[in-house]
Amino acid sequence: MTPAVRRVGESALLVEVAGPAEVAAFYGWLRERQEAGALGAVEEIVPAASTVLLDGVADVDALAALLRTARPAAADAASGPLVEVPTVYDGADLAEVAALWGVSEEAAVRIHTAPEYVVAFCGFAPGFGYLTGLPPQYEVPRRATPRSAVPAGSVALAGPYTGVYPRSSPGGWQLLGRTTLTLWDTAREPAALLAPGVRVRFTAVRGHGS
Repeated sequence: MTPAVRRVGESALLVEVAGPAEVAAFYGWLRERQEAGALGAVEEIVPAASTVLLDGVADVDALAALLRTARPAAADAASGPLVEVPTVYDGADLAEVAALWGVSEEAAVRIHTAPEYVVAFCGFAPGFGYLTGLPPQYEVPRRATPRSAVPAGSVALAGPYTGVYPRSSPGGWQLLGRTTLTLWDTAREPAALLAPGVRVRFTAVRGHGS
């Protein structure tokens, strides 16, 4: 798919792509070239669900021409650091997700821990990353009725994404399990453990009393 590139104001460009996997690939491609000095002056690159915004662009026309010819591959998304997320798979919706997939709970855990994920973009709450990498046949719907409080550290699914709740908050994602990792810590640099381009592996661990 040829990306649509639109000018936004005086010094920004918005790249529109097909979806989250393409966002992750395009973001990785852009960061690699930014670090190599091949993009010129760009102050910020911000991925979203199906777009990537480049702000503070020095030569808008030249960069727009480059972006229209870009064809990032999935491999471009997998250049960030790797974070392992030890997860206790005892979530309230694990059985329901397994049933949607037509497998046992044990098999559902194997399915979820098999891929290497990539943080396509962040949002919803500080430190919340939208992770791509689960094959399309395993997409699941959000819950019909969101929970008023999802515990911090909950590992969850919705649509094509996996996410980890950085703090307790309302949410309608399907809960698979939980991790003790701190996703957001203002005393840490950077504060967010998961940022766009970061690769993620989930590993199954036994919980207390298991």
